[in-house]
Amino acid sequence: MFNPNIFKAYDIRGIYGQDFDDDFAYGLGLAYMSMRRQNSSDNFKIVLGHDMRLSSLNLKKSLLHGLVDGGATVIDIGLVSTPTFYFAVGNFSYDGGIMISASHNPGEWNGFKLVLDKAKPISENNGLRFLHDKMIAGDLPLAETGGQVIIHENILAEHLKHDLSWVDIKKIKPLKIVVDTANGMGAQYLEAFFPNLPQLQIIKMNFALDGSFPAHEADPLKPENLLDLEEAVKINKADFGITTDGDGDRIFFIDNEGRAIKQAIIRGLLAQVFLQDKPGAKIGYDVRPGKISEDMILAAGGIPAVTHVGHSLIKAQMIEENIYFSGESSGHFYLNMPVGCFEAPMIIILKLLEAISSSEKTVAEYIKPYEKYFSTPEINIDVADKSAVLLNLEKIYSDGKISKFDGLSVAYDNFWFNVRSSNTENKIRVNIEAVSQDILAAEKNKLIGLIK
Repeated sequence: MFNPNIFKAYDIRGIYGQDFDDDFAYGLGLAYMSMRRQNSSDNFKIVLGHDMRLSSLNLKKSLLHGLVDGGATVIDIGLVSTPTFYFAVGNFSYDGGIMISASHNPGEWNGFKLVLDKAKPISENNGLRFLHDKMIAGDLPLAETGGQVIIHENILAEHLKHDLSWVDIKKIKPLKIVVDTANGMGAQYLEAFFPNLPQLQIIKMNFALDGSFPAHEADPLKPENLLDLEEAVKINKADFGITTDGDGDRIFFIDNEGRAIKQAIIRGLLAQVFLQDKPGAKIGYDVRPGKISEDMILAAGGIPAVTHVGHSLIKAQMIEENIYFSGESSGHFYLNMPVGCFEAPMIIILKLLEAISSSEKTVAEYIKPYEKYFSTPEINIDVADKSAVLLNLEKIYSDGKISKFDGLSVAYDNFWFNVRSSNTENKIRVNIEAVSQDILAAEKNKLIGLIK
């Protein structure tokens, strides 16, 4: 039983028991191995990980059974965050893997992130459509010879050792930091991570792994999910705040005044630190407006590279264009490393702390010079015809600087915007930025009015 709509552009995701069940997970294991065996008879070593969601263990049992019946040598790494899963696939040169998680979605949801070697994501364009069709047809052959299961323990310890090697931790100054992991998988690696930085005073919030998310949704992109952390930073007079999402691959930061720091600024700060490691490197930032990132990349001697939206598209572009570091407005930060190209939140924290430690200013004072532009959160608008809306906007704004890279981007001297079609819904996604709050408000209202 499954709803075909659970196959998204970048992963498989839906409500457990309503959109899919354990039998689907078993079939997915067979379909995945059928895809991998198309042009090869190799003995594929496939990593299997899962998060703390209430349905994840049942799904894991069924998926493992399907992978083994499909002929895989399953490398079972147990309960892990998505970044640790990616690391396991890439660092040990395994042939691919499946992570059971629904990322930031509410507790009743679950899903699957699928990768190839070096943790290269499987998306709609390179495998998810094949898997969808196999599942619909029920074409799920067993392998002539079944596989086996190998337990790979201590993955997190090896992940931690790898990430800590990126920074001289002695350069990080004493700071008081409040951390809210929203009962998600970020707590697992951060519990192991922070003891290696004894100069930090850590105040923990919602560190108990709990797939029902009792405190709040594990989606830091929604401002309401940051309120408790913002208040805790102010009450504790902390220097900094950190929060992660459900599977631990997205990360957001709060300044000492209890304000969320714009991802475009975080991305720019990180770009400048990474450019010290690799001068003149290409640095990516997604097409959604965040002009300060481009300003900061150029100021540090880097080469700005506009990327698509979506982790699978960004990672593929980073590999193809040799982009060293890239940040996405949704809180994903990617590194193109020898072990693979994927999110590395522990390295991101280290590098950001390194940048902050280079100044005697508070975090709010440190970022203030970069608060030059004004923007809105992403706005989603229901429309009847997405293509018609984009064509109409292109005509109306024809006197601006137009780009059709991932939707429609239009730039003027004092404001700029990107509008994109949703991959799964009849919605237009709008991001707009301007040099003043007044211009932002006026142009936002005009643009929304035209779309509606």
